[in-house]
Amino acid sequence: MRETLKPCFIGIAGPSGSGKTELAVRVAETLPGSVVLNLDSYYISLDHLPKAERDACNFDVPEMLDWALINEHLEELGAGRAVEVPSYSFETHSREPVTASLHPTPFVIVEGIFALHDAGVRSRLNTSVYVRTPDEVCYERRKARDVVERGRTEESVRSQYEQTVRPGAMRYVWPTEQYAGLVVSGTQLISDSVAEVLETVAGLTQTAC
Repeated sequence: MRETLKPCFIGIAGPSGSGKTELAVRVAETLPGSVVLNLDSYYISLDHLPKAERDACNFDVPEMLDWALINEHLEELGAGRAVEVPSYSFETHSREPVTASLHPTPFVIVEGIFALHDAGVRSRLNTSVYVRTPDEVCYERRKARDVVERGRTEESVRSQYEQTVRPGAMRYVWPTEQYAGLVVSGTQLISDSVAEVLETVAGLTQTAC
């Protein structure tokens, strides 16, 4: 009988613009048998609200994520079963009708600003990483991304950052650094951060995973 694959879970958290997503992707590219589970896919659908109300919602609080589904999917993956990951549209703030099948792999990287926020999620992680990046650097990176990739004005980016992004990070994201087994700098070479994560993963015993 084929043995059920039970993956090691690696959590990578940090504020918006910290470089956590790039780190997660680079680790997945370097670490054989790994896949990224992006928690942005689990924002709750707001299709029951008018578009103007959706746009006005604060997306920088953990209540905007479907934690029940996140924990259910981590449990299923941990048991060696595939899950259907939601597809979330940030343009409409709703879930799209398609999902993406995610099968268990030796390493599942759980990535998002709130990856270390929920106690249930933390209890499933075999190791956890926090990307510490100065707030001013996070802001400049977010501004550059949103202006170039999302066609937003610098003023709109600044307003959102000051009203919701920074307050949300201060209250919900920065404090989660205490739960990290490894803290890396978001301003150092990404290759150095990847190497630190891989070294930590290499230290995991088969029992721990």
